[in-house]
Amino acid sequence: MAYNPRDYYFLQAKAKNYAARSVFKLEEIDKRFHILKPSFKVLDLGAAPGSWSQYACKKIGLSGRLLGIDLQKINLTFSNAVFITGDLREIDVPAIASAHGIEGPFDVVLSDMAPKTTGIRATDQARSLELCETALTLAEKQLKPGGHFVCKMFHSDDFAGFKKKLTDKFDKVEILRPKSTRKGSTEIFFVALRRLTAADHL
Repeated sequence: MAYNPRDYYFLQAKAKNYAARSVFKLEEIDKRFHILKPSFKVLDLGAAPGSWSQYACKKIGLSGRLLGIDLQKINLTFSNAVFITGDLREIDVPAIASAHGIEGPFDVVLSDMAPKTTGIRATDQARSLELCETALTLAEKQLKPGGHFVCKMFHSDDFAGFKKKLTDKFDKVEILRPKSTRKGSTEIFFVALRRLTAADHL
């Protein structure tokens, strides 16, 4: 079957006024693992164009807070969200969060970050892994004990190594390829549940 950019999920996203079809990936993850709850604080990395933030903001409610960060500007406004345009590697996340009244740590860290693809598989996979490592490093600093981490990766030989890092830091790690993932895509999602503390390793 030929690639169809205006497929079922694209049309559903438009009908429900979501910024992108990728919302259904987070929706499936949340329905399966229940990672988003009222009053939660959420850090959304690679948030543009904003569909994950749209979904998360609804789930955490007015008592929750979301901080979304992306290189691209996010043209959405929610009373319980703040969006920052910039490079994660150059941003002081705690300072920015605090300046906007969001005191960490976060209950959930989401990363739907993806590199600009080159068409060279090995290069794209390496860049995807680098973004996953960046997201995990930030999650280790900003995620509360018992919190959850979701991260997208282009599947590669580095899959097992990154999963091992997660299993060392979280109580449970699940791998999911959401139903709304486009055919031909190599992306998968790590869903790391309940961050462990040093005492949990004793």
